[in-house]
Amino acid sequence: MEKEWTMIIRPQEKLWKINLKEVWAYRDLITLFVKRNIVVQYKQTILGPLWYLIQPVLTVIMNMVVFGGIAHMSTDGIPQALFYMAGNVCWFYFSDCLNQTSNTFVANQGMFGKVYFPRMVVPISTVMSNLLRFGIQLLLFIAFWIYFFVSGSDIHLTWTILLVPILVVMLAGLGLGFGILISSMTTKYRDLTILFGFIVSLWMYATPIVYPISMVTNETLHTIIMLNPMTSIIEAFKYATLGQGYFSWGALGYSFAFMSILMLWGIIIFNKVQRSFMDTV
Repeated sequence: MEKEWTMIIRPQEKLWKINLKEVWAYRDLITLFVKRNIVVQYKQTILGPLWYLIQPVLTVIMNMVVFGGIAHMSTDGIPQALFYMAGNVCWFYFSDCLNQTSNTFVANQGMFGKVYFPRMVVPISTVMSNLLRFGIQLLLFIAFWIYFFVSGSDIHLTWTILLVPILVVMLAGLGLGFGILISSMTTKYRDLTILFGFIVSLWMYATPIVYPISMVTNETLHTIIMLNPMTSIIEAFKYATLGQGYFSWGALGYSFAFMSILMLWGIIIFNKVQRSFMDTV
Protein backbone atom coordinates (compact mmCIF):
# COMPACT_ATOMS: atom_id res chain seq x y z
CA MET A 1 0.00 0.00 0.00
CA GLU A 2 1.21 3.47 -0.85
CA LYS A 3 1.77 5.75 2.11
CA GLU A 4 0.28 9.22 2.09
CA TRP A 5 1.96 11.74 4.34
CA THR A 6 -0.28 14.16 6.19
CA MET A 7 2.56 16.57 6.86
CA ILE A 8 5.86 17.26 5.14
CA ILE A 9 8.48 19.16 7.15
CA ARG A 10 10.73 21.34 5.05
CA PRO A 11 13.28 24.02 5.89
CA GLN A 12 11.88 27.56 5.85
CA GLU A 13 12.42 28.76 2.29
CA LYS A 14 11.97 32.45 2.97
CA LEU A 15 13.67 33.62 6.15
CA TRP A 16 11.40 36.63 6.52
CA LYS A 17 8.20 34.58 6.44
CA ILE A 18 6.17 33.13 9.30
CA ASN A 19 3.85 30.30 8.33
CA LEU A 20 0.81 31.64 10.17
CA LYS A 21 -1.33 28.78 8.89
CA GLU A 22 1.02 26.29 10.53
CA VAL A 23 1.17 28.32 13.74
CA TRP A 24 -2.64 28.44 13.82
CA ALA A 25 -2.74 24.66 13.37
CA TYR A 26 -0.80 24.39 16.64
CA ARG A 27 -3.11 26.75 18.56
CA ASP A 28 -3.90 23.98 21.07
CA LEU A 29 -0.20 23.72 21.83
CA ILE A 30 -0.03 27.49 22.31
CA THR A 31 -2.89 27.21 24.80
CA LEU A 32 -1.03 24.47 26.70
CA PHE A 33 2.16 26.56 26.80
CA VAL A 34 0.20 29.57 28.05
CA LYS A 35 -1.30 27.51 30.89
CA ARG A 36 2.14 26.04 31.66
CA ASN A 37 3.78 29.45 31.84
CA ILE A 38 1.11 30.75 34.23
CA VAL A 39 1.07 27.70 36.51
CA VAL A 40 4.80 27.00 36.64
CA GLN A 41 5.80 30.58 37.41
CA TYR A 42 4.18 30.62 40.84
CA LYS A 43 3.95 26.92 41.56
CA GLN A 44 4.95 26.02 45.14
CA THR A 45 4.81 29.65 46.25
CA ILE A 46 2.94 30.86 49.32
CA LEU A 47 1.26 33.90 47.79
CA GLY A 48 0.95 32.59 44.24
CA PRO A 49 -0.69 35.02 41.76
CA LEU A 50 -0.76 37.73 44.45
CA TRP A 51 2.81 38.46 43.35
CA TYR A 52 1.22 39.99 40.25
CA LEU A 53 -0.06 42.74 42.58
CA ILE A 54 2.72 42.81 45.16
CA GLN A 55 5.50 43.53 42.67
CA PRO A 56 4.01 46.73 41.16
CA VAL A 57 2.90 48.00 44.58
CA LEU A 58 6.36 47.54 46.10
CA THR A 59 7.97 49.08 43.01
CA VAL A 60 5.70 52.12 43.22
CA ILE A 61 6.45 52.56 46.92
CA MET A 62 10.19 52.43 46.18
CA ASN A 63 9.77 54.95 43.37
CA MET A 64 7.88 57.28 45.68
CA VAL A 65 10.58 57.06 48.34
CA VAL A 66 13.61 57.42 46.06
CA PHE A 67 12.48 59.57 43.14
CA GLY A 68 9.60 61.41 44.76
CA GLY A 69 10.81 61.79 48.35
CA ILE A 70 14.59 61.97 48.03
CA ALA A 71 15.19 63.22 44.47
CA HIS A 72 12.02 65.38 44.45
CA MET A 73 11.34 64.65 40.77
CA SER A 74 8.27 66.30 39.29
CA THR A 75 5.28 64.25 38.17
CA ASP A 76 3.53 67.16 36.38
CA GLY A 77 0.93 67.49 39.14
CA ILE A 78 -0.15 63.85 38.92
CA PRO A 79 -0.28 61.89 42.22
CA GLN A 80 3.04 60.08 42.52
CA ALA A 81 1.56 56.62 43.06
CA LEU A 82 -0.63 56.91 39.96
CA PHE A 83 2.15 58.42 37.82
CA TYR A 84 4.64 55.68 38.66
CA MET A 85 2.03 52.94 38.32
CA ALA A 86 1.12 54.07 34.78
CA GLY A 87 4.72 53.78 33.61
CA ASN A 88 5.52 50.57 35.48
CA VAL A 89 2.48 48.66 34.18
CA CYS A 90 3.64 49.22 30.59
CA TRP A 91 7.30 48.59 31.34
CA PHE A 92 6.66 45.35 33.24
CA TYR A 93 4.75 43.87 30.29
CA PHE A 94 7.44 44.86 27.80
CA SER A 95 10.36 43.67 29.95
CA ASP A 96 8.62 40.38 30.83
CA CYS A 97 8.03 39.62 27.14
CA LEU A 98 11.61 40.52 26.28
CA ASN A 99 13.32 38.65 29.12
CA GLN A 100 11.23 35.48 28.84
CA THR A 101 11.46 35.18 25.05
CA SER A 102 15.20 35.98 25.02
CA ASN A 103 16.06 32.44 26.21
CA THR A 104 13.66 30.57 23.92
CA PHE A 105 16.30 28.33 22.32
CA VAL A 106 18.39 27.69 25.43
CA ALA A 107 15.48 27.01 27.80
CA ASN A 108 13.67 24.69 25.37
CA GLN A 109 16.61 22.91 23.74
CA GLY A 110 15.60 19.51 25.12
CA MET A 111 12.07 19.79 23.75
CA PHE A 112 13.18 21.27 20.42
CA GLY A 113 15.58 18.38 19.89
CA LYS A 114 12.92 15.69 20.33
CA VAL A 115 9.75 16.83 18.63
CA TYR A 116 8.80 19.12 15.78
CA PHE A 117 6.45 22.07 16.03
CA PRO A 118 6.80 25.66 14.81
CA ARG A 119 9.47 27.18 17.06
CA MET A 120 7.71 30.53 17.00
CA VAL A 121 4.93 28.94 19.05
CA VAL A 122 7.03 29.25 22.22
CA PRO A 123 7.71 33.03 22.15
CA ILE A 124 4.14 33.71 21.00
CA SER A 125 2.75 31.74 23.95
CA THR A 126 5.05 33.68 26.29
CA VAL A 127 3.73 37.01 25.04
CA MET A 128 0.14 35.78 25.42
CA SER A 129 0.66 34.41 28.94
CA ASN A 130 2.14 37.74 30.03
CA LEU A 131 -1.11 39.39 28.96
CA LEU A 132 -2.74 37.87 32.06
CA ARG A 133 -0.21 39.55 34.30
CA PHE A 134 -0.62 42.80 32.40
CA GLY A 135 -4.40 42.59 32.71
CA ILE A 136 -4.26 42.07 36.49
CA GLN A 137 -1.84 44.97 36.94
CA LEU A 138 -3.99 47.12 34.66
CA LEU A 139 -6.96 46.43 36.94
CA LEU A 140 -4.81 47.52 39.89
CA PHE A 141 -3.96 50.73 38.01
CA ILE A 142 -7.69 51.31 37.34
CA ALA A 143 -8.39 50.90 41.07
CA PHE A 144 -5.70 53.50 41.85
CA TRP A 145 -7.14 55.79 39.14
CA ILE A 146 -10.68 55.59 40.53
CA TYR A 147 -9.45 56.31 44.07
CA PHE A 148 -7.52 59.43 43.08
CA PHE A 149 -10.28 60.63 40.74
CA VAL A 150 -12.87 60.39 43.51
CA SER A 151 -10.40 62.15 45.82
CA GLY A 152 -10.41 65.16 43.49
CA SER A 153 -7.04 64.78 41.79
CA ASP A 154 -6.55 66.59 38.48
CA ILE A 155 -6.67 63.54 36.23
CA HIS A 156 -8.95 62.72 33.32
CA LEU A 157 -9.23 60.38 30.36
CA THR A 158 -8.60 61.62 26.84
CA TRP A 159 -9.82 60.35 23.48
CA THR A 160 -6.50 58.55 23.01
CA ILE A 161 -7.76 55.91 25.47
CA LEU A 162 -9.07 54.23 22.30
CA LEU A 163 -5.45 53.67 21.26
CA VAL A 164 -4.55 51.63 24.35
CA PRO A 165 -5.09 48.23 22.61
CA ILE A 166 -2.72 49.37 19.84
CA LEU A 167 -0.18 50.50 22.46
CA VAL A 168 -0.35 47.04 24.07
CA VAL A 169 0.25 45.40 20.68
CA MET A 170 3.27 47.67 20.18
CA LEU A 171 4.64 46.75 23.62
CA ALA A 172 4.21 43.06 22.79
CA GLY A 173 5.79 43.52 19.37
CA LEU A 174 8.85 45.29 20.76
CA GLY A 175 9.27 42.71 23.52
CA LEU A 176 8.84 39.81 21.10
CA GLY A 177 11.10 41.35 18.46
CA PHE A 178 13.97 42.07 20.83
CA GLY A 179 13.42 38.73 22.61
CA ILE A 180 13.68 36.47 19.56
CA LEU A 181 16.63 38.48 18.27
CA ILE A 182 18.52 38.13 21.55
CA SER A 183 17.53 34.45 21.81
CA SER A 184 19.01 33.82 18.37
CA MET A 185 22.26 35.58 19.27
CA THR A 186 22.74 33.87 22.63
CA THR A 187 22.61 30.33 21.23
CA LYS A 188 26.27 30.70 20.30
CA TYR A 189 27.46 33.41 22.68
CA ARG A 190 25.99 32.74 26.12
CA ASP A 191 27.68 35.71 27.81
CA LEU A 192 25.49 38.02 25.72
CA THR A 193 22.65 37.04 28.06
CA ILE A 194 24.38 38.87 30.90
CA LEU A 195 25.10 41.88 28.69
CA PHE A 196 21.52 42.19 27.47
CA GLY A 197 20.17 41.78 31.01
CA PHE A 198 22.33 44.71 32.08
CA ILE A 199 21.23 46.77 29.08
CA VAL A 200 17.53 46.18 29.83
CA SER A 201 18.07 47.33 33.43
CA LEU A 202 19.64 50.58 32.22
CA TRP A 203 17.05 50.96 29.48
CA MET A 204 14.36 51.58 32.09
CA TYR A 205 16.09 54.79 33.18
CA ALA A 206 16.29 55.98 29.57
CA THR A 207 12.49 55.69 29.43
CA PRO A 208 10.22 58.31 31.07
CA ILE A 209 8.73 56.05 33.72
CA VAL A 210 9.79 57.78 36.94
CA TYR A 211 10.03 61.23 35.37
CA PRO A 212 7.96 63.13 32.78
CA ILE A 213 9.44 63.90 29.38
CA SER A 214 8.73 67.60 30.06
CA MET A 215 11.43 67.48 32.74
CA VAL A 216 14.13 66.82 30.11
CA THR A 217 15.04 70.30 28.89
CA ASN A 218 18.41 69.50 27.33
CA GLU A 219 17.82 69.18 23.58
CA THR A 220 20.41 66.44 23.08
CA LEU A 221 19.09 64.29 25.91
CA HIS A 222 15.52 64.94 24.79
CA THR A 223 16.35 63.73 21.28
CA ILE A 224 18.09 60.61 22.60
CA ILE A 225 15.14 59.75 24.85
CA MET A 226 12.67 60.28 22.01
CA LEU A 227 14.70 57.88 19.85
CA ASN A 228 13.83 55.24 22.43
CA PRO A 229 10.78 53.48 20.87
CA MET A 230 9.32 52.88 24.34
CA THR A 231 9.13 56.59 25.13
CA SER A 232 6.23 57.54 22.86
CA ILE A 233 4.24 54.45 23.90
CA ILE A 234 4.49 55.11 27.64
CA GLU A 235 3.91 58.85 27.19
CA ALA A 236 0.84 58.12 25.04
CA PHE A 237 -0.50 55.75 27.72
CA LYS A 238 -0.04 58.44 30.39
CA TYR A 239 -1.70 61.02 28.16
CA ALA A 240 -4.62 58.67 27.52
CA THR A 241 -5.23 57.72 31.15
CA LEU A 242 -3.99 60.71 33.15
CA GLY A 243 -4.50 63.66 30.82
CA GLN A 244 -0.80 64.56 31.17
CA GLY A 245 2.05 63.48 28.96
CA TYR A 246 3.43 63.86 25.46
CA PHE A 247 1.37 62.63 22.56
CA SER A 248 2.54 62.79 18.96
CA TRP A 249 1.37 60.84 15.93
CA GLY A 250 4.84 61.23 14.48
CA ALA A 251 6.49 59.74 17.59
CA LEU A 252 4.02 56.84 17.67
CA GLY A 253 4.54 56.30 13.95
CA TYR A 254 8.29 56.09 14.56
CA SER A 255 7.79 53.51 17.33
CA PHE A 256 5.44 51.47 15.14
CA ALA A 257 7.91 51.53 12.23
CA PHE A 258 10.75 50.60 14.62
CA MET A 259 8.67 47.69 15.92
CA SER A 260 7.82 46.49 12.40
CA ILE A 261 11.44 46.56 11.22
CA LEU A 262 12.60 44.92 14.45
CA MET A 263 10.03 42.12 14.09
CA LEU A 264 11.08 41.51 10.47
CA TRP A 265 14.76 41.45 11.41
CA GLY A 266 14.11 39.24 14.43
CA ILE A 267 12.08 36.76 12.35
CA ILE A 268 14.84 36.53 9.71
CA ILE A 269 17.54 35.84 12.31
CA PHE A 270 15.24 33.49 14.27
CA ASN A 271 14.40 31.43 11.17
CA LYS A 272 18.05 31.27 10.19
CA VAL A 273 19.25 30.15 13.62
CA GLN A 274 16.53 27.54 14.17
CA ARG A 275 17.87 25.52 11.24
CA SER A 276 21.11 24.65 13.01
CA PHE A 277 20.87 25.86 16.61
CA MET A 278 20.94 22.29 17.99
CA ASP A 279 24.53 22.04 16.75
CA THR A 280 25.65 25.02 18.81
CA VAL A 281 23.30 25.36 21.77
